[in-house]
Amino acid sequence: MCGIAGYVNGGGRPADHEIVSTMTSTITHRGPDGSGYYVSGPVALGHRRLSIIDIGGGAQPMSNEDDSIWVTFNGEIYNDLDLRAELHRAGHQFKNASDTEGLVHLYEQEGESFPARLNGMFALAIWDAPNQRLILTRDRMGQKPLFYAELPGGGLAFGSEAKAVLAHPEVGRRLDPRGLARYLFYEYVPAPNSIWLGLKKLPPAHTLIWQDGKIRIERYWTAPDPVETGEPFENAAKQFWTDFVAAVGRHTRSDVPLGVFLSGGVDSSSVAAAMCEWSAADQIRTFSIGFDDPSFDESPHSRLVASQLGTNHHERKFSADDVLRLLPEVANWLDEPFGDASILPTHLLSRFAREQVTVALGGDGADELLAGYPTFKAERAARFYARLPKPARSVARAAVARLPVDHRNMSFDFKLKQFLRGADEPIALAHQRWMGSFSGRELSSLLVNSDLFDVEREHLERSEGLAPALDPLSRSLRLYQDTYLPDDILSKVDRASMACSLEVRAPFLDADLVDSIQALPAVFKYGNGQTKRLLKQAARGRLPATILDRPKKGFGIPVARWLRGPLAPLLDDLLGQERINRQGLFRGDVVRRLVVEHQAGTHDHRKPLWTLLVFQLWHDRWLG
Repeated sequence: MCGIAGYVNGGGRPADHEIVSTMTSTITHRGPDGSGYYVSGPVALGHRRLSIIDIGGGAQPMSNEDDSIWVTFNGEIYNDLDLRAELHRAGHQFKNASDTEGLVHLYEQEGESFPARLNGMFALAIWDAPNQRLILTRDRMGQKPLFYAELPGGGLAFGSEAKAVLAHPEVGRRLDPRGLARYLFYEYVPAPNSIWLGLKKLPPAHTLIWQDGKIRIERYWTAPDPVETGEPFENAAKQFWTDFVAAVGRHTRSDVPLGVFLSGGVDSSSVAAAMCEWSAADQIRTFSIGFDDPSFDESPHSRLVASQLGTNHHERKFSADDVLRLLPEVANWLDEPFGDASILPTHLLSRFAREQVTVALGGDGADELLAGYPTFKAERAARFYARLPKPARSVARAAVARLPVDHRNMSFDFKLKQFLRGADEPIALAHQRWMGSFSGRELSSLLVNSDLFDVEREHLERSEGLAPALDPLSRSLRLYQDTYLPDDILSKVDRASMACSLEVRAPFLDADLVDSIQALPAVFKYGNGQTKRLLKQAARGRLPATILDRPKKGFGIPVARWLRGPLAPLLDDLLGQERINRQGLFRGDVVRRLVVEHQAGTHDHRKPLWTLLVFQLWHDRWLG
C-alpha cells in the first residue's frame, strides 16, 4: 500500500524532478517508509512507500530488465505468485520478491489488456518508454483511488489523491459547481467527476492510455450476469464459504503484522471466522471500538464474536470529545468533501489498529454484492406502497409526519421518514433518496445557482445504462457497485486508514470471489425476506446466531444529537446566515431554517446539516 503521483508533458517537453517531488510529498502519509522517483524525458513518476511485501527489495518506481518499462504502483496483487510463475516460464527475469515487478513483465507479455489478469486492489501508472506511452489503471471495484487532470499542451498529471494532482503548477484549483451539486445529492462525488473543475477520477475497472497528447479510456472488466443454474441454495452456500475462505487466505499474505477489523456485524465477523481456518485463533488480532452512546455502541457484539472464535481481541472506547477533536484533522486530509460521518470512527479504529499492525482485513463489499442494506427491503416495500390508493398514501404521509423526532441511531421515525422521501420515485432514484442528503427539489431551493443541471436526471440516466436487462434487485446492486461502493465506502476506508498509514484489505472484493457472487441468482442474495441470505447461511454454525439474525446497523456516530449539543456552536459559525450569504453558494434563509428546525427538535435534519457542515470545513481548508 502506497501513494503514487506523476505527470507527462505533451510535445516532448522535459519533466521537472522538483514538480514530481512536490506532488509526491503531499501524500507522504500514504507511504512513510520511503520515496522514489523516475524522471526521464517528458515523464516523471513518483512513489511513497508503505512496506508490506519484500520490505528490503520493493522500492519503486520499478523497471523491467532493460529499464524500458517503469511502474509506480499503489495496492496489493493477490495472484502475484501465480503470475510470477507464469512469467518465469515465459522467460522474464525477476530481481526481487515484491508484487510490483510482475506488473511490468505482465505488461510486456499482455500489452494494454494486462489489468484483466490481476486479482488485487490497485491504482498504478506504467511508462512505456519505447512507445512513449503512459498507462493508468485502477482495480475492478475501485478500492484504490486514482485522480488525473489534463495539462496545457497535451500533458497529463495523476495521483492517488486530489491534492497530489493539484500540486502540479499547471492544474487549477477551482470549485466545480456541478461537483458541488453532486456532492450535496450523494454526500460524495461519484467517478468520473470530482469537486474540482478539470480534475477527474478514473472509474473502477478502467484503463487510461495517454500517447502523443491524446487520451483513450477503456473498460477492461464487466461483471458477469446472474445465471439460473438450478443449483440448490444450500449447495451454493457451501461453495461460497469454500471460495470465501480461499479469498481470505489470499488476502493474508504479508511480511508485516496483520489484523482484522471486527465490528460485530456479520461481514467482518465472517472474515475473522474464515481467518481462523488459516491460523490459530489466538494468533489472530482483532480490533474494535465502542462509544458512550449505547445506540451506536457495537462493541458488545464484537466482543461476543471474538470470545466464540477465541481471537486475540483488542477494544477501546471513545467519547464524543474524542470524535469531535478529529473534525479539523479530517478537513486537512480530505481534499474532497465527504458527507459520510462514519469516516470519523473508521479513522479512530484505523489509528487504534495501527498501534499494533500495518495491515487489517475488513468486511467491506459484502453489502453491495449480497444485498445487505435495509434499502433492499425498502425497495420491496416501495413497490407495495406504490400500489396503495393515493388517499391511503396521503394518510400514511400525514401520520408519519406527526411522529415525534427521535435522534437515536436508525430510530423508527427516522427510517420511516427517510423511506417516504423516495417511496414515490423510480427505484434507482428511491435508493439515492434513502441514502442521500438532498433531493433535486431541495437542491433547487438551496443552491444560489440552481439551474446548473438536473442531478437526479443524471443519476437516472446513469442507472439506466447499468445492466438494463437484469432483474430489479441485480440492477439495484449494480448501481450500488457503480456509485456507493467505490466512492463512499471504499473511498472512506482508503482515506481514513491511509491517513495513519494503515493498509486495509477487503476479501469480499477478491476478483475470483466477485465473479462467482455476481453469477449467482438474485434470490440467493436477498430472498425469503432475508438480506445477505447467502452469507448468513454459509456462516451459520460458525458465528453466534444473535450476530447473524440481528438487524444491520451502520458504523455511525450520534450526529443528530451532537448537532444540537457539542456541535451547535460550530454549526452556528459555519452555517451562520451572514457567512452563507457572503459565500454566495447557498441561500442563507434556507440553511438557517434547517439549523433552527433541527436545534428546536421539530425536525431531524442530521444528514443535510452534516453534509453542509463538512463542506464548509473543507471549503475553509482548501478554498479559503
